[in-house]
Amino acid sequence: MEEVGKITHFFSKINVAIIELNGEIRLGDTIKIKRKDGEEFEQEISSMQIDHNKIEEAGPGDEVGMKMKAKVSVGDLVYKV
Repeated sequence: MEEVGKITHFFSKINVAIIELNGEIRLGDTIKIKRKDGEEFEQEISSMQIDHNKIEEAGPGDEVGMKMKAKVSVGDLVYKV
């Protein structure tokens, strides 16, 4: 499992997280979110955006928006499974 980013913002009303990437991800990848409270969950990337434009892949330095299936917090880490 490789760390690919961290949560920098979370919009709770729409359950969308902004992830600052230090690795590569693409549609169809499975990611694991490790929350600061020790909880973690996995989800498949079915959609992601940069500046409201849908993208299929992203890499180091990109900040992507992604719908989350559970609540996350700023500072939570994102891993590619």
